Amino acid sequence: MPAARRLAREIIDNAAPVSIALTRQMLWRGLDMAHPMEAHRIESRGTYSRARAGDVREGIRAYMDKRAPHFPETASEDMPDFYPWWREPDYS
Repeated sequence: MPAARRLAREIIDNAAPVSIALTRQMLWRGLDMAHPMEAHRIESRGTYSRARAGDVREGIRAYMDKRAPHFPETASEDMPDFYPWWREPDYS
């Protein structure tokens, strides 16, 4: 558990919040996908949208400057335009 907590802390400290939130949803929602191609389509859209995000520029600058990143985007405000991609089941 201590090693897992250290790894989780490293991810939290060094990854963009929107990317973490999107990855978590892709992993969780991917469990219900009928075919791997569905997951591939969502992952491709996620990769495409995140590659053009302000967080990428900040991550590169922080790496080049040898400093901790300060990602400008938030999961509550800046999720990609295709999010959410799933349809919630009707409650009955």
